[in-house]
Amino acid sequence: MPIRTQIWTVGAQPAPLKKAVLASEQFLEEMIVNAPALLSEDWLLIGRQESTGQGGRIDLLALAPDASLVLIELKRERTPREVVAQALDYAVWVERLQANDIEAIYQRFKPGADLAADFQARFGAPLEAEALNQSHQIVIVAAELDASSERIVGYLSERDIAINVLCFQVFQLGEQQLISRAWLLDPAEAPQASSASKPGMPAEPWNGEFYGSFGHSSTRDWAEARHFGFICGGGGSWYSNSLKMLAPGDRVWVNVPGAGYVGVAKVTGHATPARDFCLLHNGEERPVLELLQADYHREFVDDPERCEYFVPVQWLHSLPLNEAVKEVGLFGNQNTICRPTTPKWRWTVERLKERFAL
Repeated sequence: MPIRTQIWTVGAQPAPLKKAVLASEQFLEEMIVNAPALLSEDWLLIGRQESTGQGGRIDLLALAPDASLVLIELKRERTPREVVAQALDYAVWVERLQANDIEAIYQRFKPGADLAADFQARFGAPLEAEALNQSHQIVIVAAELDASSERIVGYLSERDIAINVLCFQVFQLGEQQLISRAWLLDPAEAPQASSASKPGMPAEPWNGEFYGSFGHSSTRDWAEARHFGFICGGGGSWYSNSLKMLAPGDRVWVNVPGAGYVGVAKVTGHATPARDFCLLHNGEERPVLELLQADYHREFVDDPERCEYFVPVQWLHSLPLNEAVKEVGLFGNQNTICRPTTPKWRWTVERLKERFAL
């Protein structure tokens, strides 16, 4: 069913706001460039109206926290078949971009800027060249979503093509216009591009072992996670949604980016927001934020999108940060949780079993 939003005033006599239209989709693009959070708080815009060298121009290009690329196309009055076909054509070009190509795109978008420094400032993690553009996704931005677009995108997503639609609607409130947005597919459930999706990268069936990235910083502390038995992520839905992939009995190998692998654990519960998560301390269950000293996004505790989420685990083997296992060739990724399908991941797990004596 095509997405439709209705906004009402609040009062004794609620009234629906009248629908309106933007001056142009070009104006919507300007709004997104000036306020990227209109699209997502989890992306860093790096390019605009970039030529593909094949007679087309990509409307917007962004980086996700795992250094994957996000290709963003505005509908611009094209038919659903045209806009989807155009986006897929552009995706062929995007997936072949190398690190130097991406740096050049960013220089054209923001002359004189340093992509690595801006990535670090935006996401609090280093931009690793090996991770850059190992996958990508397509996002179509539309002023309205028709049934044909929904069918096409649904068909592709069911076949694990990482594509989604973000639909904007505009309403009139007096002299002011308001804009709302809605995703066609829940980003937490929509297909994500595989880390083996770049041409030339081999893939194989998933080995059943989960990879976890623990962002040790002033926000969260590995020593506390190791002591109390949990992994976590938050600050935005991109960081916390993947934790919901885990179920009791799963096994997850945990890496601290920049430090190395620090443990392997058996999952004992489901992802839970900080305000509802408790830890056992001296035989008594206590709210997690009363026990822990690090920040864990306390300022967002009442925001289900940005609060920290915790998953309880039983450590099968764990190490202090200064003893983390870091070797050339081990798999690495910025995703909080993922299911890698590369031979490199299988080799990493086998190597860690040796190092952890499992």
